[in-house]
This record gives sequence, structure tokens and C-alpha cells, in this order.
Amino acid sequence: MPSLRRRRMPAVGAAMAAAAVLIGAAPAPVCRDLGTGHPSEATAESVAPGLPSLGDGRATPPLPGFCRVTGTLRPVAGSRIGYELWMPSADAWTGRFQMVGNGGYSSTLPTAAMADALRRGSAVVATDTGHRGDDPDFARGRPESIVDWGWRSVHLTAIAAKSIGRRYYGRPATYTYFNGCSTGGHQAMTEAQRFPADFDGIVAGAPGSDRVRLNAAFLWQYLANHRPGQDDAPILGAGDLALLQRHSFASCKARIDPSDDWLADPLSCRPVPSALLCAPGRTTGCLTAEKVTAARAMYSGARDPRTGTQLTFPWLPGSETGWSGYWANPQKPDEPARANFWRVWAFDDPYWNWWHAAFARDLAATQARLSPIIDAQNPDLSRFRARGGKLLHYHGLADPVVSPLDTLAYRSSVMRAMQLTPERLATWFRLFLVPGMGHCAGGPGFTAFDAQTAIEHWVENGRPPDALSTTSSRQPGRTRLLRPVGAPTS
Repeated sequence: MPSLRRRRMPAVGAAMAAAAVLIGAAPAPVCRDLGTGHPSEATAESVAPGLPSLGDGRATPPLPGFCRVTGTLRPVAGSRIGYELWMPSADAWTGRFQMVGNGGYSSTLPTAAMADALRRGSAVVATDTGHRGDDPDFARGRPESIVDWGWRSVHLTAIAAKSIGRRYYGRPATYTYFNGCSTGGHQAMTEAQRFPADFDGIVAGAPGSDRVRLNAAFLWQYLANHRPGQDDAPILGAGDLALLQRHSFASCKARIDPSDDWLADPLSCRPVPSALLCAPGRTTGCLTAEKVTAARAMYSGARDPRTGTQLTFPWLPGSETGWSGYWANPQKPDEPARANFWRVWAFDDPYWNWWHAAFARDLAATQARLSPIIDAQNPDLSRFRARGGKLLHYHGLADPVVSPLDTLAYRSSVMRAMQLTPERLATWFRLFLVPGMGHCAGGPGFTAFDAQTAIEHWVENGRPPDALSTTSSRQPGRTRLLRPVGAPTS
């Protein structure tokens, strides 16, 4: 076990004053002295090179020596934001500061991503988003934790961490980055919209930043796939989803290569579930009328029965086998996924029942209550653009968690709101759609790429990513170039 040196840091002042304490700072302190004058509760330790324990019972691959700061911010009563900042030695530091995003509603720090950034020579920070656990019930009796999760934890952690880094190195970071997917992508979009000065370059993967609507989409999948009032078994099972996905492939597959086993363009795919309707006397390899109806509802998404307005985005063909992971709570399969989002966050009602909900009305009420706090749908990114920010956005087309239609709709709203052509948008915001990629990673396609290096080249060298080189775990040694949506090539 590597040797560690610890020292307790006192709490002095409010979190928002973090940057101010550094004016006229003395020579850079050693790791153990970082607490002097810093407005947070924290401990500091010098971690020797090797395989240090990082506090979660796991060991990372070998790391260089670094200064590890573990801190807590309490900006308002009822808020408690935890974070960790890892800083390489001054001679190993590239001058880059990076923050990495979280997953779902989990408070677990993304230590693997932090280790990757540290090995690259970046100072790296992450937050627990202001709570403990991985279920939305963490907000029961703690309303400020919703604000922490929604926007406050990432922003204040970034401020605090950058001020500690400036004190440690004796100078501010040269370049600042945020990189996250899923909830991390949501955090990325929140930063670009609310706090455009926090980061120079942002990587946002599969964000689902229209979070209220995303949870409504999960709920719709559950309601569409159960008989009213019956929670004991879904209408469509895993075998039915596999049958639907095979049907999508057979109906719509446009291959880049004959060996590809994924949809290259699911956006143009229109599967017809009724083609799988069982003929009289047949019971296997087909769907009953009830199952066809459920499949149609899922492919369509929720609509307002009074007006026909689209309320939620459906998931794309080619992602069907992943749907079963997100219509129900894995721990309680007789209730919808994220049921506590509705019980605790939306209605503060432990007796809320999905079968008694009026879908369109309750969605609108929840958006009125929560969207200003947790959604990241503001299409006006003019402040981020004006200060030279760069945004690299990506989304897997086989994503069964966040619909790529959500991402495309946001990009369109940005162009409308800012009156931009695709060419003008591409000077600072580029979107990559990845065929055969699931949620954030994996899938049968060419899904592995280095977005962090791409955003660094864009910010630091003015080289926009005209293409990303992608690889596949199933076809070692082969690569493909992934082009951004609507961007010119050079």
C-alpha cells in the first residue's frame, strides 16, 4: 500500500467565495498544506505512484503520484456536496483541468475516468452530486439535494477545484474541459447553458437532458407494456423484443459493410409490428394482437389523446433488446423505472400510483415544477459560443436508454433559436451519431473513439473534428471514420 500523508482542512467561509481567496496568493503549497485559507471541509493526501486504494474498495491500474483532495461544500442549508480532486505533480501537469460526469442518479465517483485523465497529465475532479445512493429517493425530505443534482454540485465543485488547483500549481489552468455521458452528458449540457465560463471545451454524450420528459418516456414504456392495473408481468418479454429487433434488421438494414450486424440508419427505419402477427394456429416466432399493439405504442411514443401532440420521444429500431432494462425498476419489476422520481421529486406523494396518473396533465405539472431546476433544454448557447467554447456532442443510434431523437431535436432547436445554418453551427458545436452504439459505449458497431483528444485539439489548436476514428471490439484492427452531422469536411 503506498504511503499517504493526511491533514484535516478547516472550513472557512462560503463555497461561492472560493476563487477570491487566491488573489495575491503566496508561493504554491505542498499537498498537505492546501487547506490553509480554503473555504471547504476537506482532507488532503499525497498518493505515491502505484496502485492506491481510492476509497471504494477497488484498485485502479498503475497511476502516477498525485495530490488527492477530498472535500465537502455546503453552499446553503440542506446542501452537502462531496467531491474529489486529483492533481498530478507540477512537473507532470499539462496545464489542463478536467471534470468528469456521473451516471444516472448515482453518487459514485467515476474513478476510472478520473484515472484516465490523471494519466494524461490533467488535474481532474468529480462530484457525488450532493447525495449518497443511486435512487431518486435520496431527495426524500431533502429538497435542496434536487438542486444540487440538477446544477449546483457540478458548478460549485468546478469553482472550488479550480481555485485549489491554482493554489497548488501557483497559476490557473491553461485549458478547462468537461467530459461526461448519460447523466454526465446532461451535466455537460447544463454547464454550457447555465455556466458557459466554467469550461473551454465540453464533451456531451447521450445526455437525456430533457430529464422530466425522459422519465415520462420510461413510464410510457411501462404503461404501454402492461395491462391496466396489472403489474405482475409485461406483455412483451425479452424474446419478443429480440423478434422485433430481427424484424427491424430485416426490414430496414442499410449496411456500410455486408458483415455489419446493426442498423446503419435507424432514423429512416419504419418497422411494421403487424407483419409479425401470428397466423391462426401459430404460437412461436410471431406476436399476438395484444403484443403487436404494445409494440406499436412503444415505437410511437406517448401522445396527448386530446390533441395528438407528441409527448415523449420513442426509441429507435435496432435498440429493442435493451428496452426491458428501462421500463421497470430492476429491483422491483412490478413498478415503473424511476418510480421514486414521480413519488418524491414530482409530487412528494408516497402513495402516487402510475395507474391513476393522467399522463399529459401530470407531465405538464412536473415540467412546471422541475424543468427549471433539472432540465437542460435552453437552446440559446450564445454566451458559450461568444467566449469561444467548443461542444462535441455524440449519441449512439442503438441507445435503449436515451432516444437519439431527443439529441437531434435539441440540435435543431439551437439552430432555430440562434438562427444558424449547419455550417455556422459546426464552427463550435458538432454532433456525431454512432451506428450500432448502445448507451454511451458498447454495441456491435464501431463505437470506441477518443473524444477527449478531439476536443483538446479543437480548443487548443483550432482543429475541429471533421471525423473521429472509431474501432470495434468485435473486429480488432479495423477502423472507420465517423463524420459529424451536417458539418463540412476539410
